[in-house]
Amino acid sequence: MIKRQATTPAEPRKGALVAAAYQILATRGFEGLRTREVAAAVGVNIATLHYYFPHKEDLIRGVVAYAMGRFRGTLGGAGSAEDQLRAHFRGLRHLSRDEPELFAVMAELAIRGVRDASLRRIVGGTDDAWRAMLRTLLRRAKDEGAITGDLDPDGMAAVIVATLKGTFMLPASEPENVERTFRQLESLVGLRATRSKSAGLHPARVRARTRARRSAGS
Repeated sequence: MIKRQATTPAEPRKGALVAAAYQILATRGFEGLRTREVAAAVGVNIATLHYYFPHKEDLIRGVVAYAMGRFRGTLGGAGSAEDQLRAHFRGLRHLSRDEPELFAVMAELAIRGVRDASLRRIVGGTDDAWRAMLRTLLRRAKDEGAITGDLDPDGMAAVIVATLKGTFMLPASEPENVERTFRQLESLVGLRATRSKSAGLHPARVRARTRARRSAGS
């Protein structure tokens, strides 16, 4: 008979260690990330930290998962693909304004990943998942006629991820540059124009219908 193990506050403690490492990365970068300091910030000894995270790479993997979870939280939800894309950009705007430390951590991960193969693999996996989610939404939006038919979902998903990863490098003191980046991406995708209130059509369809009416009347 298998004995049931007693419940312990393992998950909350593990989450607290990830949160502490996340804050240190945001304020002091990888050079300032010391596992002993992470443990001390949570009030545990280094042996306890190693119980949850045997290697520093495991702790960093936890930080990456937490950070990307914040980004994934802006994807999905109800509504059309176009609505979900708009919500994604809107959510990222809120994150850039309300959680600048998230962008700081992502910048650290991107910079360090250039010369750290193991970290590059970790971050690369999350980037692939992000691109895949965007690619799916863009394909659906294209099928629904919400965006132009000649848009390449694969290429645009790659452009969005690459551009936003570059935006992570912008100082938090330059919100106007972040906003400019979002506006340009929305314009490229075709999300900036307002829908027609009378017909409920995407602007591209409205323009096509207007041209057809003019041709018929000429």
